[in-house]
Amino acid sequence: MKNRLSSFDILALGFMNFAFFLGAGNIIFPPLAGAMAGEHLSLATLGFLVTAVGLPLITLIAVAKAGGGILDMAKYLPAKVATVLALAVFIVIGPSFATPRAALVAYEISVKPFLDNSGALSLAIFSVVFFAIVTYLSLSTGKLLDMVGKVITPLLIILLVILSIAVFLNPLSDFGPATQEYINSPFTKGFLEGYNTMDTLGALVFGMLIINVIKSKGIEDKKAQYKYLVIAGCIAALGLTFVYVSLFYLGSTSQGIAADVTNGGEIIALYVQALFGSQGLILLALVVGLACLTTAVGLVSAMAEFLTTLKPNWNKKLLVVINCALCALVTNVGLSQLIALSIPVLFIIYPVAIALVALTLLDGFITKKKLSYRFVVSIALFFGLLDGLKVAGVNMDSFSFLPMFEQGMAWFLPTCAALVIATLVFKDSSEKIKQAA
Repeated sequence: MKNRLSSFDILALGFMNFAFFLGAGNIIFPPLAGAMAGEHLSLATLGFLVTAVGLPLITLIAVAKAGGGILDMAKYLPAKVATVLALAVFIVIGPSFATPRAALVAYEISVKPFLDNSGALSLAIFSVVFFAIVTYLSLSTGKLLDMVGKVITPLLIILLVILSIAVFLNPLSDFGPATQEYINSPFTKGFLEGYNTMDTLGALVFGMLIINVIKSKGIEDKKAQYKYLVIAGCIAALGLTFVYVSLFYLGSTSQGIAADVTNGGEIIALYVQALFGSQGLILLALVVGLACLTTAVGLVSAMAEFLTTLKPNWNKKLLVVINCALCALVTNVGLSQLIALSIPVLFIIYPVAIALVALTLLDGFITKKKLSYRFVVSIALFFGLLDGLKVAGVNMDSFSFLPMFEQGMAWFLPTCAALVIATLVFKDSSEKIKQAA
């Protein structure tokens, strides 16, 4: 047993964490958000960074504090409820949405532009090949640090730096006018757009995977695992911030070449082609392909780790193969349809995840833990459900009196109030006497 990682291993761990987070949503949503934010770029970017960088980093810290994954964080909820919640998170970021989305974005940007006749057959073939590679890379968690952190991610970072420097040095136009919700509430709109990256949910599952990678390097001390997970999270946060600011700026200065485009993938493709010519599309294909591949590997590996935690007698390799087969099948639904289906689900599950993270971080101030956890999570779920139904198109006008309901954040104030009640009102009698004295 050892208690220290080398500086190179620490950097590689951070790179691996960054690569797991940098996937499909991280690339396709910021350019479109930047284009729509226009002159209100700063506030929109700041709002996006809160949910797409700040919350995932805080979540990783909460996972490290809990000493494991989402089940450790939800241990004060009823066992079955905690298991269902964890499964819901894994299904959303696994075969239902996030992992197939990574493959779809890789196909749309890295493969489709180079095909003369793209269609259902080419997508089907690509999905099989993509997830065959994901299966191969996911089968050995112990080698993930060496394969992803030390080889694939450094190449990805070099490509991203080239792209980002070119965008800042050669913007293609001035900022355009803000549109839609970005006119009056750019920060809130940016905040909600950050949901689409699914990175807070990803942090709930990547944390456990990274701890297992740290263990595979011989680090068994809990304090050391916490330290290295937090360091890896900070490295990933810095990298993501650099990428998001670059892509928002790219989108906001794309009016001259992509004024009528409504897809972030198309915006970035047109921009790169204008900067670098047809060779730029090859650069972009490499960036997107590697980013989506590493994210898919992280998600598939994390789900296999989680399921074997629930059922230790299950075969991890078989779970990886089954998961990848399901993801390949769902990939053929199509990108637009998948995004449309995922958004209402995210509006429901994100408040619950945020509430669970807040409870974990405030755990030392909570005395009646079972009551507090169940109360706060129930409030977050109820109001998150209202937001999700509204986004799904259900008529929710009778709830329009709720603060921030129109912005899709009806959960925020009630959940904050529930947290205050849990920490200040739900006290054991012995604790109240102690405070009075």
